[in-house]
Amino acid sequence: MDCIFCKIINGDIPSFTLYEDDLVKVFLDVNPVTNGHALVVPKKHYKDLHDIPNDTLLHIMETARKMDKLFQEKLGAEGLTLIQNNGLPQEVKHFHLHLEPKYSHKDEIMNVEDVYNQIMH
Repeated sequence: MDCIFCKIINGDIPSFTLYEDDLVKVFLDVNPVTNGHALVVPKKHYKDLHDIPNDTLLHIMETARKMDKLFQEKLGAEGLTLIQNNGLPQEVKHFHLHLEPKYSHKDEIMNVEDVYNQIMH
């Protein structure tokens, strides 16, 4: 399988990992639309919304809540947009949930490594 997310999960490709447990890995998007833009990705390969079990979906949403709190505390985020694509708009055919923190001020997009360091320290 030539799935970039499976390679990230397996450690074949490095990532700026914010959170990880037995079911999911959360890492910063390398092409962020906001500071802190991250992906929640199940460790098991599921193609899309129609392929993933409900208990895994629930765990992904619980993880999104944890990350929202982290973004508020570490980045000063004031909101969070969740995006999940299926079919045509789904660039990587491995289920993933985009977490896009929102801010009332318009700052420039920071370097991903700088965002990682701010969140993790």
